[in-house]
Amino acid sequence: MGVGKTTTCRILKENLDNSVFLDGDWCWDMHPFQVTPETKKMVLENISFLLNNFIHCPAYENIIFCWVMHEQYIIDEILSRLDTVGCQVCVISLVCSEDALQKRLQKDVDLGVRTADVIARSLARVQMYDILDTAKIDVSDISPEDATALIVSLT
Repeated sequence: MGVGKTTTCRILKENLDNSVFLDGDWCWDMHPFQVTPETKKMVLENISFLLNNFIHCPAYENIIFCWVMHEQYIIDEILSRLDTVGCQVCVISLVCSEDALQKRLQKDVDLGVRTADVIARSLARVQMYDILDTAKIDVSDISPEDATALIVSLT
């Protein structure tokens, strides 16, 4: 949370031909926000359904998906549900220093975009990304446009 996933993915979508973007947070956009076994199951099913539909649609060559995936089992679970035959899958984590993350999130809190509790929750997850089987892009000191260029260079 707060590293610039959504912004970077929106730019990436505009820079890649025949692309589509799914933000996993859209599948959690509910009120009240409830994390239960039933909602977790539903969200994973919705994400998988949408991604598979994008994969099977010949109009799309590039499918961009982002979500807070701080544990390997989340990545593995989603990938296990996808029909990736004939697809190149790039799994990338945008990461940043704790200082950069705190500054970004505090800015969002000051703007009223996020609540203050997001800072502690996000900082608690920073080191979890170190052990993920993903390519890492450190966005501490780069713009979303620069992050996009690095992502494109990995594909």
